[in-house]
Amino acid sequence: MLSSLSITWAPSPEIFSIGPVHIRYYSILFVSGFIIGFYIFVKFFKREGLPVEILDKLLYALLFAAVVGARLGHCLFYQPEYYLPNPIEILKIWEGGLASHGGAIGILLTMWWFVAKYGKKYRFDFLWLMDRIGIATALAGCLIRLGNLMNSEIYGNPTDLPWGFIFTLKGETVPKHPTQLYEALSYLALFLVLMFMYRKWLPKLKRGTLFGIFLIVLFAARFLIEYVKEPQVAFEQGMSLNMGQLLSLPFILAGIALVIYSIKRGKSAMIEPLPVKPVTGVSPKERRPKSKRS
Repeated sequence: MLSSLSITWAPSPEIFSIGPVHIRYYSILFVSGFIIGFYIFVKFFKREGLPVEILDKLLYALLFAAVVGARLGHCLFYQPEYYLPNPIEILKIWEGGLASHGGAIGILLTMWWFVAKYGKKYRFDFLWLMDRIGIATALAGCLIRLGNLMNSEIYGNPTDLPWGFIFTLKGETVPKHPTQLYEALSYLALFLVLMFMYRKWLPKLKRGTLFGIFLIVLFAARFLIEYVKEPQVAFEQGMSLNMGQLLSLPFILAGIALVIYSIKRGKSAMIEPLPVKPVTGVSPKERRPKSKRS
């Protein structure tokens, strides 16, 4: 029996519109995640003595890669039978359809490019960068799921729990699990833990540990929450593990392997200072400054 205690959820997804331009909560929250992440990275770079000027390129590249990757992920992982015969439909991103797993792949590829371009010059590698990108991504994921909540999308199965949401804009009449909130709170908790570890324990951490924890916790949360989430596409009906869970498993396993590797063989999580080159070919007597005669 469904509980009479529930929340009727019916906010408009739009904040305002000007002619054909519609400003949505989802868009604002999506972009805000990248902007806040940018300023978090500014703090990281300043703390570790890196030039913040190169972050502008990273921000724009990440935003582009995340949107393109998430869109292609949805089209190819969830509805290839529709989008492959109609490729022009892939461009209609305003109609909805983004997959976080595709966005994760896009972000990973962008990180490879950024490290190849700047890593050698500034003495950081892929794992160093991913340790920090995981922190910012956890917060961005929280904001994106809040955007899903404002869109009344990606919610769960019927529930009799008192915090069930009735998504009336989607024609629902019974309370459903607000799985967007479950994921948003999970990602927020992950962000706070990773940020605490970075601020307090960075000198003691190994490179890759933070990113490994990020992969394990974020995709394990996603895996578990999928059990109470409605199928996103028809072919998931009757599957013991849905597409979201199947796509989460490789990330969880990669996170476990990365944590083990980082603890056993990882380098320091901090950028090592450049070695001081000794002065050669000059005698100790010649190195002493000459005294001025009055």
